Amino acid sequence: MKNWFFTLSLGALMGVAGSAQAVNWWDIGNLKTSPAQTLKESRELFKQQHPDLPFDKYALGAYAFSPELYSQYQEAMQFNPGDLTLSTGKELWEKPFKNGKTYASCYPNGGKGVAAHYPMYDNKTHQVETIATSINACRVANGEEPLKYGSADMIALQTYLTSLSNGMPVAVKVEGPGATKAFQEGKAYYFMKRGQLGFSCASCHMAYDGKYLRDQIISPLQGETAHFPTYRAAWSAVNTLQKRIQGCNKNVGAQPQPLESTDYRNVEYFMAYLSNGIKINVPGYRP
Repeated sequence: MKNWFFTLSLGALMGVAGSAQAVNWWDIGNLKTSPAQTLKESRELFKQQHPDLPFDKYALGAYAFSPELYSQYQEAMQFNPGDLTLSTGKELWEKPFKNGKTYASCYPNGGKGVAAHYPMYDNKTHQVETIATSINACRVANGEEPLKYGSADMIALQTYLTSLSNGMPVAVKVEGPGATKAFQEGKAYYFMKRGQLGFSCASCHMAYDGKYLRDQIISPLQGETAHFPTYRAAWSAVNTLQKRIQGCNKNVGAQPQPLESTDYRNVEYFMAYLSNGIKINVPGYRP
């Protein structure tokens, strides 16, 4: 468990609560509110909290709140170590299956632009499908064994497929009762307090975003999904949003779930929808 969580003083927590009342961040977790209304309220929340921050800058995450960190980010992106994973993903993507087909055969336009619409709700399977589950579905459809979620090959393929939407805005849809139910379950997960510290995802990324917790600026929910998979210096590797969620669970003393669990897919769906309009830039780079 990260020690910096323990450095958050009672006074800081009280400040979060006061800020929450002012901008009503907790009300956004109301499960009776429609996805469209939730998105509207979320946009209003971040605009109130950061009135001088242009919408497109949310793609930078925590870097948007520090010129010094942004300068470091620009330098890092010139030689992003994550590009090695991207290159590996391209090689895997283009390598034919035993039947002669490639991953591109499974996606419209060979995969270009499709990641902007993921995660998506599948009315046939009645569940949220992510880039990772779509890759394994493609493999199975072509007579190949599914890859282990979180494996090096899976992460490389997720990175490359998502990169085919670079520069495009996130455009996730929530339409129909099944999709709405999955979205609301993802919202409930995001706002649920858990672990020994009693934190929710929203406690940090909606109530405390843009502020320091010890030596780290907390990134806002808005735009969070647009740079994953991302290279993190703390990992010395590229990894996925769900891997980051696992890490957050551990940080607050909660039991992490397996990658691509129903809860993780639903919360990723919720997060991506609230990042609609933010342009994708993968692989990203984070501390």
